[in-house]
Amino acid sequence: MSHDGIGPRAVLRSVAFLTAGMLTVPALAGCGSEDPAGEPLAGADVAAADRSDIADGGTLRWAVDTVPDTLNTFQADADTTTARIAEAVLPSMYRTDGRGRAVRNADYLASADVVDTEPKQVVVYRLAQQAVWSDGREIGAADFAAQWRALSGKDTAYWTARNAGYDRIEKVERGRNDLEVKVTFSRPYADWKSLFSPLYPKEVMGAPDSFNDGARKKLKVTAGPFTVDKVDTKEDEVVLTRNPRWWGRAARLQKIVLRAVPHDKRVSALSDGTLDLAEIDPEAARRITVAALPQDGNTPLMGPEADRSAADALHSWAVANGSDEDAADEEISAREKLRKKAEKYARQQKALGGFEVRKSLEPAYTQLALNGAEGPLSDERVRRAVARALDREDLAGAVLKPLGLPAEPVGSHLALSGQAAYSDSSGALGKPDAKEARALLSDAGWVPGGPVKEEKDSKKDEGEEAAGSEADTEDTKDSDGSEDSGDGDDGTYVVGEDDGRNHGTGDGKAPHDSGTGQLKQGGAPAGAYAPKGTAAPARADTAPVAKDGKALVLRFVLPSGPGSKTLETVAGRIAEMLEKIGIRADISKVDNDSYFKDHIASGDFDLALYSWPATAFPATDARPVYSKPVPAADGSLNVEQNWTRVGTDQVDQLFDQAIATLDDSERRDLIRKADSRIWAAAGSIPLYQRPQLVAARKNLANAGAFGFATPVYEDMGFLKKSAQGPEGSPGAENSDSGS
Repeated sequence: MSHDGIGPRAVLRSVAFLTAGMLTVPALAGCGSEDPAGEPLAGADVAAADRSDIADGGTLRWAVDTVPDTLNTFQADADTTTARIAEAVLPSMYRTDGRGRAVRNADYLASADVVDTEPKQVVVYRLAQQAVWSDGREIGAADFAAQWRALSGKDTAYWTARNAGYDRIEKVERGRNDLEVKVTFSRPYADWKSLFSPLYPKEVMGAPDSFNDGARKKLKVTAGPFTVDKVDTKEDEVVLTRNPRWWGRAARLQKIVLRAVPHDKRVSALSDGTLDLAEIDPEAARRITVAALPQDGNTPLMGPEADRSAADALHSWAVANGSDEDAADEEISAREKLRKKAEKYARQQKALGGFEVRKSLEPAYTQLALNGAEGPLSDERVRRAVARALDREDLAGAVLKPLGLPAEPVGSHLALSGQAAYSDSSGALGKPDAKEARALLSDAGWVPGGPVKEEKDSKKDEGEEAAGSEADTEDTKDSDGSEDSGDGDDGTYVVGEDDGRNHGTGDGKAPHDSGTGQLKQGGAPAGAYAPKGTAAPARADTAPVAKDGKALVLRFVLPSGPGSKTLETVAGRIAEMLEKIGIRADISKVDNDSYFKDHIASGDFDLALYSWPATAFPATDARPVYSKPVPAADGSLNVEQNWTRVGTDQVDQLFDQAIATLDDSERRDLIRKADSRIWAAAGSIPLYQRPQLVAARKNLANAGAFGFATPVYEDMGFLKKSAQGPEGSPGAENSDSGS
């Protein structure tokens, strides 16, 4: 979503489990007439309005994460803003509907059909009669052929990031007339609908130089409701303007300005009138929700206003208790700063009253990734123990319930609820069960209450720090095996040591010391320790586990920076769940910008949280994420996008079969079987579908939280005053709505 040396292979699943796994998926796939895909958990929230109620003209200022380095989506440095621009200005033969399924885009494509399968698969595209590029040239076979040649992988002069599907095409040619394009495949390709979306003109794809450099900062020729006016790196924005040659429904907006604004600056940008639409975090969503509430004397003070009241009270106390003059001056200065802060907050809240929060679920899910390359997690039994310790319903609820969104855990790695390939295959792993998780650990040699070897003093004298599972010392252990916080904090955040039980007194006591001289949870009083090296008694099911003198400690890596609070919450809960089966998780927060490159992609983690998008073409798009890593020619390991380094030949074979199976029902069954095997390998555990929170100006229609659906750019716009209701829309004066 988003981001080697490999140790011993994971332990193979037992024959009994393989048999159970093989029986699970067909049972799910064949349960009567009920569609296992179900319904999407949440639909789009875009303030839908009829085009007749939308004013003609206006500028939509839309927050994005970046001004992209390239406008070519097929290059390695393309990002989500690149894709958003392509959706607005380039042809796509297929788009995604509200159920996350590919549907024909009638503005470009009259029809597309597989007309032959023997001896080879042939697809005929019949283009919309009015479809033309912005220079007036008809969209046709020459554009399809140029894109195929550029992305086929045969010419290394093209700096392409992906060629999936295009490498299966044998030839592209004109059909019976100029509106027909005939594509012949050398090998069957089930996901052919993923191709030519977006479609670039032959002017971009026709030569390596134009592909590599010509489309990085400008697109001279486009074919969408909008065209690229300019990419302004100084102003951090991309300006799209209405395309006068667009043959479809005329765009209601005159301009769309995609403005790069950091997430922690978006509330300010919304309130000062420089944004109309922006994805936001839960805290910003709460502020906007509160701003929309009626304000009266009973409204509790929040934010800086509460701080100001506290400052007033503190100043009164200082005067009453005879504080000296300097202290009083400092207090007055502090109060003034808080007053200004409160006034700014109040102004922002008033302006935020012109917005509303539109919410859905992203077509993406957050997972717990378990690095199976080396260490304890290279043993599949340990990975399965971690997975079965998780209460995924609790984790989904912690994130989504406070936002008023459906809090169901995700049951598939390859699709989301509502998509054709979705089926909950988590049963292949087994239900959450702490007892079974501890049994798996015991089978792998991790013994509850086992002794932990003491690190040699000479090593300490050399200044070497005991780290993780390799060097835990008895001197720094409580009787339950947890680390003493001490004074040697290395910046690693250890869950369980900052949860309200362990810190806050500042007295330096051991983590579970309540201050009475007694350890919590039935621990022995201070001084009642057994001699060093003695195995801890198995006094509870939660006793830490150890093997060969080493405690089972996993490094849990998280990104820092804005937007990481949700991940911190989830990681904290996961660590508490793991503690119950004797595993300790050390949470390390690392630089947000280097999170994927230096930690996830390089394999520098045991546990991590990150997200993957769900697509309409899982057989093609998910294969590099879950395929078995293989040795490369230079001796390194090619993991593609499989950052967990966990894969099996069987999963690869199922993906290969699915990609080559043209029958939709058979292909879905193969994808569900592959997902069942991925669950069983326990390399990654899907947790919850990501929340999608968007702040939108109240008079903005057909834009917001899109969910699965591809945005319809030509229908976005600002409501006419007559369609806004008797009170209009607060804050509309900040928008160039054209109404």
